[in-house]
Amino acid sequence: MKYFALILLLLILNFSTSHTCTNFLVTKGASTDGSNMISYSADAGGFMEPLFFLPDTDHPEGDSLEVSDWDTGKYLGKIKQATHTYRVVGNINEWGLSIGETTFTGLSELRDSTGIIDYGSLIRITLQRTKTAREAIKFIDEITKEYGYYSTGESFSIADPNEVWLMEIIGKEVGNKGLVWVARRIPDGYISVHANQARIHEIIENDPDNCLYSEDVISFAKNKMIDGKAIYAERNGKFSFADTYNPLDPGGALYCEGRVWRFYSLASPSKKLRTDRFRAVKDAEPYPLFIKPEHPISVEMLTHWMRDHFEGTDYDMTTGLAAGPYGLPYRWKNLSWHLESDTTKKFGWSRPICTQQSAWTFISQLRSDMPREIGNVFWYGVDDANTSCYVPLYTTLMAAPPSLSEGNITEFSWDVAFWVFNAVANRSYLQYNLISEDIKAVQSDFEKKFFAMQPAIEKAALDLYKSDPLLAAEYLADYSTSQWEKVMARWRTLWKEISVKYNDGYRNDVSVGNGRQAKGIGYGDDFLQQVIKSRPGYYDKEWRDKDGNIIKKSD
Repeated sequence: MKYFALILLLLILNFSTSHTCTNFLVTKGASTDGSNMISYSADAGGFMEPLFFLPDTDHPEGDSLEVSDWDTGKYLGKIKQATHTYRVVGNINEWGLSIGETTFTGLSELRDSTGIIDYGSLIRITLQRTKTAREAIKFIDEITKEYGYYSTGESFSIADPNEVWLMEIIGKEVGNKGLVWVARRIPDGYISVHANQARIHEIIENDPDNCLYSEDVISFAKNKMIDGKAIYAERNGKFSFADTYNPLDPGGALYCEGRVWRFYSLASPSKKLRTDRFRAVKDAEPYPLFIKPEHPISVEMLTHWMRDHFEGTDYDMTTGLAAGPYGLPYRWKNLSWHLESDTTKKFGWSRPICTQQSAWTFISQLRSDMPREIGNVFWYGVDDANTSCYVPLYTTLMAAPPSLSEGNITEFSWDVAFWVFNAVANRSYLQYNLISEDIKAVQSDFEKKFFAMQPAIEKAALDLYKSDPLLAAEYLADYSTSQWEKVMARWRTLWKEISVKYNDGYRNDVSVGNGRQAKGIGYGDDFLQQVIKSRPGYYDKEWRDKDGNIIKKSD
């Protein structure tokens, strides 16, 4: 009992303080254009940073690399530097290898606080040193064996233009370097998703084309004791990685499995996937590790799904009392809460795919039928995906766009992309159902243009590539930077426009007369009914007699 109570407490604390992310995985046979795709939202309050960029570089023999924890900045130690590292733009490298993550934490006793490699550094170092998903999986295993793994349990989406893999890892306690891990290839034509809960249950032995794993992943579980009990767990008579290293509890179901259910429901609505796992029905069967979508999936579809708040379902977060008078789909943290009058009963908000505290989101589009300089695109947006804009950044960039190259969470600046998009987003939260429509109109104009222009841009790049690959690379780099800065400039103007249009509870039509054509925005009927019900009679606008009774008109 003590063991499971500890797990519940740690999971709740994890969701209150650390990354709470989501990844979609789409294979080429499930996409509209034959591309492998992964998406990622870096969701953590009080978190932002410039676009991670490193040029391809040669390093002196014997050089070293200092490693600091991505979350805290704590210095962890030094490792050997590679003699050559690849260009990295965000979470994708010049070879079209892309990695996303979600933290599942898992058993805290397995964390090696003496390790040198944390999960964020592990992603970035892997992108600098490997070209394919399989190379990345092997490298992750090897480097953590050499230097130790500092962080808690992680799920990694690892994709290249040919394959998509889901890898799940956790440490082996203090002083025991390396990982226990498993990686499953997502079959071509299928999709998968993870959102801070371990998803891989079955390990397929002797099938390296589809399943890779550490040699001790099962034996370690059988031998490791916590509170006098082996952590080893089975499902349907077989060893289960997820049940062993990240047992599900109500918080994990409500906060994580809901995102899995939603993505699968969007991709295959006719399956009518049950909600029991999501709604914390004890012992409900897990959702499939991967499914076949009903229709091919495009980058554009993923941009919409990354902005989802359960709209149109029984769990629509734009409706109900908690959404307030303007249908706000966000719930201010903490996710887990209680009433001051009764601290024994716990409650939890729903956690949609799209959240207000995202630092950035991306969709990696990886295509094997083009030169790598042209075929791999990093669709990138900062802050809340719903009020941001996905801009195509090609991996030929030689530097981050100016507004993405600097900034921090402690100092506001109109020159920093995060703060500009954040300012627009936070202004929209005040009258969400009204202002979000203004934002979406601008967002849609840009994104539709990007998708419409992509074939022509890439055709021009291909023509250039035949005669001068470097010129083609420069062309795409210039296009990426110019489009990002255009969007950035428009979002600055957008903040000014909505601040003027929605002012002091009015909607102002500045195009008419002297601009003083203000109309009250009022409240929706559903909200007003709740107001009336909360204080019966208080809001009646009627004559009353001296006893406070409404005087009937016939009187």
